[in-house]
Amino acid sequence: MDAGVIGTGVMGRNHVRVYSELKEVETTYVYDLDTAAAEQVAATTGAEVCTSMDELLRKAECVSVCVPTPYHFSTARQVINAGVNTLIEKPICLTAEEGEQLLAEIPDDITVGVGHIERFNPIVEEIKGLVTNPLYVQVSRHNPTSARVTGSSVVEDLMIHDIDVVLNALFSGSHTLTSTGTQDIASALFTFGTTPVYLSASRKASKKVRTIYIEEEEATIEGDFMTQEVYVYRKPGAYGLEDGHYRQENIIEKVLVNKVEPLKTELQAFVRAARDGTPFPVTPAQGLANLRVCEEIKKGLLA
Repeated sequence: MDAGVIGTGVMGRNHVRVYSELKEVETTYVYDLDTAAAEQVAATTGAEVCTSMDELLRKAECVSVCVPTPYHFSTARQVINAGVNTLIEKPICLTAEEGEQLLAEIPDDITVGVGHIERFNPIVEEIKGLVTNPLYVQVSRHNPTSARVTGSSVVEDLMIHDIDVVLNALFSGSHTLTSTGTQDIASALFTFGTTPVYLSASRKASKKVRTIYIEEEEATIEGDFMTQEVYVYRKPGAYGLEDGHYRQENIIEKVLVNKVEPLKTELQAFVRAARDGTPFPVTPAQGLANLRVCEEIKKGLLA
């Protein structure tokens, strides 16, 4: 299929690069209001620059919307109304109200998805297969300050990734939710039944952190979204005092993870879904549900 990318920010450039590498994609087109930026990306990837949205929508069969969040609704709406398969970078829209309007306009004959990239991180499926009865879950996503993030809180910027993983990969059913923090540092406590699930996100950290920690009765599971490593710690087989010294034997298992670039897996899944006329793994309805949770969390934040 021929693919298109609208927007050449950090994510847009990555989308152009990956589409240009996929065997499922023949030609990659790119459009940006800043033509020079589009030409620069095209020069390094072999993509073709379009001089207008209309031109790109005539040529591309599947399109990534990578514009700033305030323009997600208007841009995605234009792509969808042109009858072109659409992948909208997260969050689906600036507000849940916009998301509801957008969902109402999606026809049945095109594939529309939302780019929640961590759903395609290989550790998610590995951990999902390991977890049986979680007693406690903690997910941390901390970043140094980024100049490119404007107009959104840390919840839609960072925490939304973990909201998607928790709600759509690890847990199902109803939950309670409390939150606190500021626009740059936030925490949310979900409770599924008797299981507390604690999410923290920060744009003020000095260290980049992307981790998940799960306690069960017989094991503790740790995963790192960046290194794509998963460890399982089993309860000690022997422990106690011996010759006046405390002795403990731990069993630590390193899970073999097939490391991949999540964006490549995501875009490959999108192109195949568009080609086959099947749903994308992250549906617009799920993207909207994630955004609604973000808005609920933001109610607990300080101004």
